[in-house]
Amino acid sequence: MSRSEEENTQQFSNQFSLEKFAKDWGECKRKDLVFLARTAEAAERYDDMCTCMGELVKETKELKESLTVDERNLLSVAYKNVIGARRASWRTLNAESQDEKNAGLIKHYKKTVEEELKSICKNVIAILEENLIKKEEIKKIMDAAPKESDGSTDKQDSTKSQDGEAQVFYLKMAGDYYRYLAEAVPSDANEKKAAQFYKQAFELSTEVLEPTHPIRLGLALNYSVCFYEILKDKKKACQLAKDAFDEAISKLDKLEESDYKDSTLIMQLLRDNLTLWTSTDPENQDDENNANEAGD
Repeated sequence: MSRSEEENTQQFSNQFSLEKFAKDWGECKRKDLVFLARTAEAAERYDDMCTCMGELVKETKELKESLTVDERNLLSVAYKNVIGARRASWRTLNAESQDEKNAGLIKHYKKTVEEELKSICKNVIAILEENLIKKEEIKKIMDAAPKESDGSTDKQDSTKSQDGEAQVFYLKMAGDYYRYLAEAVPSDANEKKAAQFYKQAFELSTEVLEPTHPIRLGLALNYSVCFYEILKDKKKACQLAKDAFDEAISKLDKLEESDYKDSTLIMQLLRDNLTLWTSTDPENQDDENNANEAGD
């Protein structure tokens, strides 16, 4: 083997692996993984961050513990950055595909990006479905929800609301990644899965979260984008966005001070999308792709 070949082999053998940190784990591996994930985030090495958070999910499952709000946000940020780069690349290549002279090259390059995108989406969806989304817990929360016939509109107690909030977060996240799949690799299965998870998340959110809660608003924002861009139901997209905005406006007195910045930002994005969707030619696909989404 030549020196150049040896250097290339060494380069690929130095890829990030948590096994190399085995001897450095402290008494609490969970805390070390969070630290390592934050370090990877600071270094803008989001693929490494995903590896850390995937391991953290496994660790908490073995300990029969739940992710904290901070930990689940780290999980979302890690994958959001990784998938965001691929989605941006795919959209650029999709636009470039109009270049007839180099159509073959662009087609193969886009296929490479699509395979990466599919791999990332399937990975995070597996983490969510196998470890974090708890169907029995969701059913219990929904079964315990106040019925309209009772005349009660109160949300459930704080413990159930916290559990419900986490499940809304994970269901929304699953909906997001099935939507990303459907966006780049259109299929009825991906579209149906995206709609299914968003619907379940939305129904749960109305029982456990206030209309002004940033997770509920972010869900309404992304669900409406799914209706508009993926399911091609523009009427439902506009209605969902309008209802979420109007309901949040009517409940501003219940907006927590700590949520004010995030909630009002998402409300603005909902209004921006409504303006875009009701003022542009419905046949203009470029405008559709400019719809705003929630960033977790």
